[in-house]
Order: sequence, then structure tokens, then C-alpha cells
Amino acid sequence: MVWVMVPFTMVINTFVFGLKYYSNWGLFSLATLITCVAACIDFILCGGVAVLMKRRFPADWQVPRRLTFMIGIFLILSGLFLYSLFSFYEAIGFYGYTFNENGFVWAYVSMGVLNIFLTFLHEGVSRFERWKMNLQETEQLKKTVKQSQLLGLKSQVNPHFLFNCLNSLSSLISECPDEAEKFLDEMSKVYRYMLRNDDDLLVSLERELQFIKSYYALLKARYGEGIELAINVSDEDKQAMLPPLSLQVIIENAFSQNSMHKSAPLRISIQSGSNGAIVIKNNVQRKTVTDAFDYEAGLDNLVSKYRLLNQRQVEIRDSKNERIIQLPLINSEAEISI
Repeated sequence: MVWVMVPFTMVINTFVFGLKYYSNWGLFSLATLITCVAACIDFILCGGVAVLMKRRFPADWQVPRRLTFMIGIFLILSGLFLYSLFSFYEAIGFYGYTFNENGFVWAYVSMGVLNIFLTFLHEGVSRFERWKMNLQETEQLKKTVKQSQLLGLKSQVNPHFLFNCLNSLSSLISECPDEAEKFLDEMSKVYRYMLRNDDDLLVSLERELQFIKSYYALLKARYGEGIELAINVSDEDKQAMLPPLSLQVIIENAFSQNSMHKSAPLRISIQSGSNGAIVIKNNVQRKTVTDAFDYEAGLDNLVSKYRLLNQRQVEIRDSKNERIIQLPLINSEAEISI
């Protein structure tokens, strides 16, 4: 409005008063002020109409209809504005002005062209900004997916986790070969899942739970009765989807930041929740974390991924004795927006 109103006002007043507008300083000043104020009011009204039309017809396929209604209303408002302005000057006898029909027509044509130009300009700028925002979100999503892949790779080659698995395997080989064979089988399932799903955007909850059972078997072999996992998920929820390694990130966060003892085990539960989500709970028994590996970054990454997939937020509720994480489920890949 700031850039358009001054030159637009001068053009309109030229059609109203002709060259006399530039030859009389008093006429020039007063007419510019009056016309500019009136034009600003008309501009604001048109802006309000544009906002209403945008809310009424927000979809991309409704753009032609929205533009048609906007331009039609703008032309009507412009005609009323100009007629009122010309009539006002004639009514007050402003510097001897009488209604100039030829000037009115040219002013209306000029204002109509300006309205149409600004309408398409705003629509073009809006669509460009939305395209640029979508492009940025897509790039951010790719970055987050890569971060997730890197986080998964870190979990795969995390020296503490790998060393503990090998150490447990070594102990079982000497003490109980049959258990060692089972442990090795579960360990191969864990690493096979991590490698196969490294590039997948979504996996079924059923596959994720199968992986978690193998992952838990490795933890159970090490911590024994110090850790407990309960799974109670409906068959319907098992068919839904979620980003791969989501549950592993949550469970790893739980056992890495809480102490585990036979007398005070870490209890983790995975169960169906309401509104198409699963709920992961664990009791809180904080320990001093000395490992430099940032486990909270995994949760932050998971929250960011859900946000960029245009899904409901991951809810994390902490209390003194319990952490509850509500993880939304995705019915199909068609639901995600990339």
C-alpha cells in the first residue's frame, strides 16, 4: 500500500482534475491527501476481502474460483470508491469541480487493471513463498532422515553396546552353549533389522515389535532380572506404521539413563493407547550418565521427524517416578506429507 498509493493517487487525481491538478498547489495538496486516504480505505477493504476469500477457498484446486470472486468484488468496490470520490468532489464544489464521465471511465479502467495486477501478483508471491517453504521442509526432512540413519548407525557401531553384546556372548559360550546360540541368533536379527531398514521411511509396528523382542533378549541376557518388558498391543495397531527404530530409540533412552537392579528392575511397557497411538512407559530410577553418547538426541530427532511428516506430535510426559511417551501411529504412507 505504501508503494502503490502515492503514484496511484496522482494518476486518479489527474483523471479527476486534469492538468489543473498540477498547476494549483492548494488543489494538489488537498486532493492528494483526500484521495490517498480514501484509496487506503479501499485498499484495506480489498485486503479484507482477499483474506476472507483465502479462508473460504483455501485449496489449490479452488484458486480459479477464488481469483474470480476476488477480482469481481474488487472491481465492484473500485467502482463504488471512484463514484463516491467523484461525487464527493462535485458535491462540495471542490475548486469548481463537476463530474467528469470520461475521467471516471479512464480512472475505473486504470484502477481495474491495477486491482487485477495486484491480485495476480499477490497470488504469485504467496504460491512462491509456499513452494519455498515446502522446499525447505523437504530439505529439512531429508536432513532429519539422514540424521536418523546416522543415529541408527551409531547404535549399530556404538562400542559400548557392541562390546556388551560380545562380552555377554563370550560368557554364555563358556557357561551355556545353548543359550549362546540363542543369543547369537537374536543378535543377528537385531543387526539385520537395523541394516535392512536403514533407508525405509516407515515400517509396520508388527515388524518393529519383532525387532524389539530380539533387542530385549540381548538386554535381558546382560541385565537379567534388572530389566522387564511388557508388550500389550492390539492386532489392529500392529498393522499401522511408524518410523523405523522408533521404539529402539525410546527403550535405549530408558535403560541408558536409569539404574537397573534385581531388587529394583527397570520396567518398560508398550501398549495400545487411544486415538491411534501407542504408549511407552518406564519407571524412573535416574543414574549419573557418564557415557558421552547423547541418547536424548534420539528423542529430539524422533519428535522432529513426526513434525516434518505432518503427523501428530510425540508427547513426552515426565514425572518424578515415571516417563510416559505417546507415539502416534500412521495408517499408511499416503498419510505422510513430504
